[in-house]
Amino acid sequence: MYGEAQISGDSDRTAFRRAEKKYKLYQTSLGRRKSLKPVDLSEVFDFRAILESYNRNGGTPDGIVRHQCGFDLPVFGFEDRPGFYFIPGALSVEEQCHWIKESLLTFPQPPNRTNHTAIYGPMHDLFIEAQKKRVLIEADSLDVDVGFTTDFDSINAIANAPKWQFCEEGSKVPKDGSCKSISACSLLRKLRWSTLGLQFDWSKRNYDVSLPHNKFPENLHQLAKRMAVPAMYEKEEFHPEAAIVNYFGSGDMLGGHLDDMEADWSKPIVSMSLGCKAIFLLGGNSREDLPVAMFLRSGDIVLMAGQARECFHGVPRIFTDEENAEISPLVSQLSCQDDLCFLNYIRTSRININIRQVF
Repeated sequence: MYGEAQISGDSDRTAFRRAEKKYKLYQTSLGRRKSLKPVDLSEVFDFRAILESYNRNGGTPDGIVRHQCGFDLPVFGFEDRPGFYFIPGALSVEEQCHWIKESLLTFPQPPNRTNHTAIYGPMHDLFIEAQKKRVLIEADSLDVDVGFTTDFDSINAIANAPKWQFCEEGSKVPKDGSCKSISACSLLRKLRWSTLGLQFDWSKRNYDVSLPHNKFPENLHQLAKRMAVPAMYEKEEFHPEAAIVNYFGSGDMLGGHLDDMEADWSKPIVSMSLGCKAIFLLGGNSREDLPVAMFLRSGDIVLMAGQARECFHGVPRIFTDEENAEISPLVSQLSCQDDLCFLNYIRTSRININIRQVF
């Protein structure tokens, strides 16, 4: 997924790649100081401003349409991108905070897979372990005397124990440098994706129904089903079966790609934005098509269905600086002592939940 950002040299000349490079985060050095390279954002569509203008005078900019679909929230799109729907501010601040917490506490839990699973195996309570400042250590490196036992349950427990375990910092480990360890805080910052419901196999690029998985979360199911209405034909229903949760930190990007592994492209992808503001690029059927750029803010929802499912899209930049991140409502909502750990994370991060009907 994040590997999509690594595009071949020939692709540097495509319209989509040029747009990615235009908006990507670049740092310039001035002596010992580093500053961000200025970026021209004048051509980025701002649907929050478009909504405010529409509420004042009932008009939209050229090329922008207000979808009249009987939905209880305003829905916008582009005249030349049928199947694309933008619902600005679809989630309340309370809902945003709820899904931020779920994305950090619940969604990465096994049997859901993450980008860490292939390396470290099932990993429980990563966010909590990071708050405790614990360390993940290769179990074979731990100085643990299990002694002699004929208890078969104990023998089986040892044989099936995870190869990596969270331990207190300073646990007894060999001093010869052979110990492999990594802090939970570092792992949390390197968390890039987790999968819900039917599990996606990134190596084979398909959904593997044989992989263990939990039932798709019911409250997320109901939310996605309701938000998908503008993109559904009359009397059709959206049945969420899987989701990919993307975690972005400062400097991260998601290169141009297609979401083409689902059986029925007429069904929408419901995409929820949480945390820091980002730029989203929506192209056409080819990387040669000039993409349009738009801001995605916390609480915005995007639907991609029909022809829009065949459009290249990506996220070249998130804004993690205080001036441009635009998370003040979240700061106010997460200011109590129990929520400061979530606030500290989301101040410099963006979470995106992509919900799909697979079959």
